[in-house]
Amino acid sequence: MGIQVQNISKSYQNNLAVESITFEVKKGELFGLIGPDGAGKTTLFRILTTLLLANEGTATVAGFDVVKEYKSIRKVVGYMPGKFSLYQDLTIEENLNFFATIFGTTLEENYDLIKDIYIQIEPFKNRRAGKLSGGMKQKLALCCALIHKPKVLFLDEPTTGVDPVSRKEFWEMLKRLQQKGITILVSTPYMDEATLCDRIALIQKGSILKIDTPQNIITNYDKTIYDVQSKNTHQLILDLKNYPSQYSVFAFGEFIHYIDKNENFNPLELEKYLQQNSHQEIVIKTSKTTIEDVFMDLTNLNQ
Repeated sequence: MGIQVQNISKSYQNNLAVESITFEVKKGELFGLIGPDGAGKTTLFRILTTLLLANEGTATVAGFDVVKEYKSIRKVVGYMPGKFSLYQDLTIEENLNFFATIFGTTLEENYDLIKDIYIQIEPFKNRRAGKLSGGMKQKLALCCALIHKPKVLFLDEPTTGVDPVSRKEFWEMLKRLQQKGITILVSTPYMDEATLCDRIALIQKGSILKIDTPQNIITNYDKTIYDVQSKNTHQLILDLKNYPSQYSVFAFGEFIHYIDKNENFNPLELEKYLQQNSHQEIVIKTSKTTIEDVFMDLTNLNQ
């Protein structure tokens, strides 16, 4: 009764948005779709929420077919699109009452479900939605998506452009909603948010690269990553890419993440090479693998 997706493909004017995507979200699971802009996340969400028809494949949401039983799906899902889409000239309270009325319910009837979120914006209930901060808009949109007590919740990049504190609060809210039995599918371009999900699918250019728990994805990664740093970061990237045995090189915060092709790689040899290329204050040390490292490697393999 969660989500089943089988070989879904969708193209726009001969441009493939998603290609043969297959995955399953279990009932009550918090599942993350992780990938950059243009990866196909929004297209997939629109198919699963019955706003778009796929060219190929089948999908069910809460046991209902997305094509044959789209009306039933719309009654049991909540959808929070990436772009704030509520009525900006209506107040917080007016927006909530409007969406509750559409679904034949009231704010009071399902207040218990949204109260943990709503109490944070209730003091501003008479403020127009267009005048809210990014974090408050996010909370209002989530309340409106939940007002009819959905079985499945779709959140398309809900934390994009939101401050770090609001992002943290939002994920805490999702965990509480999950405890109430709601199945949650959330998409995000932020790799650090992947670890907050039960399972994730890494997606790029319309294809899924890997599906597993965040911990398994990190644990099963078999390459050693090195943090490399020198005084001239730009030149460091160029020189690392020219190192004969380099496997991958990309910027990661204050360091450059470097992977070598050779299993018997000797960091001292790389340090000597960098010294010969006039680098100063060189640092080379092993790094802790992240979801982003795995994603970058999978992307490199699929190019």
